[in-house]
Amino acid sequence: MDDDSPYSRWEQRTEIPLFLASLLFLGAYAARVLAVDMPSFWRDVCDYTNIALWLVFAMDYIVRWRLFGGRFLRFARTHFLHTVVVILPLLRPLRIVPLYDVIQRRQGQPRISLHARVIAYASLATLLLGFAGSLAVYQAERGAPDATMKTFGDAVWWAAATLTTVGYGDITPVTTRGRSIATGMMVGGLALLGAVTGSFSSWLLQIFSRESDTKPPES
Repeated sequence: MDDDSPYSRWEQRTEIPLFLASLLFLGAYAARVLAVDMPSFWRDVCDYTNIALWLVFAMDYIVRWRLFGGRFLRFARTHFLHTVVVILPLLRPLRIVPLYDVIQRRQGQPRISLHARVIAYASLATLLLGFAGSLAVYQAERGAPDATMKTFGDAVWWAAATLTTVGYGDITPVTTRGRSIATGMMVGGLALLGAVTGSFSSWLLQIFSRESDTKPPES
């Protein structure tokens, strides 16, 4: 879409504040899940903060749809990530690629190579996805009958094994909600791992190709 369009101007003005809001959402959710003995006042503060931020995300989605024009289903299909992060606001920090794009429009040309950017994006996204997934699955599994996930440390270990596709099987979700989260993390882990592996392989091939081109011919 044109950089001078109303949609692009809205994105440039809101992407950074919304990313910071998403980190606040994640922090409030983490406090709500991990601080078991939190006073009821602060629990309410966390809950109301997350509700208010979700309404902000939903309003942003509606504004984007109206600025984009066209039917809602077409917008939802062509802006799939926007739709997902409204339904699952914990995943909104994963929108680091549009955030970087907005920053680069203000600062000029990127200073690092494409391969380095892809690896950096995927690595940061993996950390955010792992942390959010650990919180969500721990909340779902905590206190469930026959649960093997007893602590948040267990949840982090499980998330690391899941995202890296290792899958030791020593800790597994037993609830329907936990298994649904696990399915999403498996898909996300495969996609992010593929992005890193593909970009790193392409970078190595470029280096070897460059060295081959500069090597003097044998006499």
